Amino acid sequence: MGQAGMAEAAVRYLRSTRTPAPRPVEALPRPELRCVGEDERAPLDRQEFRRVLGRFATGVTVVTAPPATPGAAPAGFACQSFSSLSLDPPLVAFMVGRTSATWPRIARAGVFCVNVLGAGQGEVCRSFAVSGADKFTGVAYDAAPVSGSPRLSGAVAWIDCAIHAVHTGGDHLIVVGRVNALGTGADDPDGPLLFHRGRFARLTED
Repeated sequence: MGQAGMAEAAVRYLRSTRTPAPRPVEALPRPELRCVGEDERAPLDRQEFRRVLGRFATGVTVVTAPPATPGAAPAGFACQSFSSLSLDPPLVAFMVGRTSATWPRIARAGVFCVNVLGAGQGEVCRSFAVSGADKFTGVAYDAAPVSGSPRLSGAVAWIDCAIHAVHTGGDHLIVVGRVNALGTGADDPDGPLLFHRGRFARLTED
């Protein structure tokens, strides 16, 4: 068999053993979006809901964003509802009330930085939990490396993100961010700031 014949035989063999291309996966139908009827609501007392869920200890963060327009002030708010979401791609998520006055400013900026507060930053959290005030007064910060969002001094970690997706979740929005940069700050000897049963808490060593 000549070289040409050997090449043709090799091609035929490779074609016979090649794994067939995977069939495309059909997308699931989109869920029906509608208002929840009064007769469908669970018979839960709001205060009881808060009391029970308050037993779940969370970390405390401040989500910040750069000015959306020249000459405007940066935006920021205190946020307990923050979580890592995906490793590949690197995604995180936070939840914000749909009535938040700060969220539209973050949405216009298109980027944000999550600042994980240390145990000694309770006052910083209180500053960013109020509405209608200059939350950055007296707060030291620099610019996160990619988005330029305020990176608060003293935070034990920071995650610099671009808005990846936004979903509705009842009276809140679920904001998914793609992580572009991240790092840790100076270690707080008392660890991160926690929130439990309606008040700040700290880690304790056994």
